[in-house]
Amino acid sequence: MINNIDTTALQGLAESIAADPAKGRMAFDVKTEWRGQFRTVTQPQTITLGEQVIARDLDIHADEPPALFGQDNGANPQELLLAALNSCMSVGYVAGAAMRGITLSKLEIRTKGTLDLRGFLGLDAAVPAGYEQLHYEVTIAGNATAEQFAEIHAEVMRLSPNRFNLANAIRLEAELIVSD
Repeated sequence: MINNIDTTALQGLAESIAADPAKGRMAFDVKTEWRGQFRTVTQPQTITLGEQVIARDLDIHADEPPALFGQDNGANPQELLLAALNSCMSVGYVAGAAMRGITLSKLEIRTKGTLDLRGFLGLDAAVPAGYEQLHYEVTIAGNATAEQFAEIHAEVMRLSPNRFNLANAIRLEAELIVSD
């Protein structure tokens, strides 16, 4: 156990997926419901890993602060987006360190971005609705050299799914269902 990760099991999972790539396919299913004003509750339904279906039972609350006409009953959607990015990269740092026998004593990721509400509100067609750039800082410490941490950092930048999703355009397919 390194960083509370069973490295033998993690290595076994990697070997199993290398031998049968279908075992490495992951599918996610989440449902978000509006709860009034700008509040939503998202309920992850399942994660499918290979042929294994993992039931999920938790709520993710989102809202806006009062200055943006919410009641501050949860993180706002942008905070959730940045938290998802940071959390996903954290998994990569912890796993990368553990697989190298490195015990971490600190890992913090701070991400910042600025967007212009003129884009979201449709006030100026020249203003993008979202971020043009995000900046993040990773602070890491443990029983490794700076070179080892740089290697893990490069690996996370190359392999983190959420970093990939934000750094590259992905196709979004929308379907509108009008209900009674």
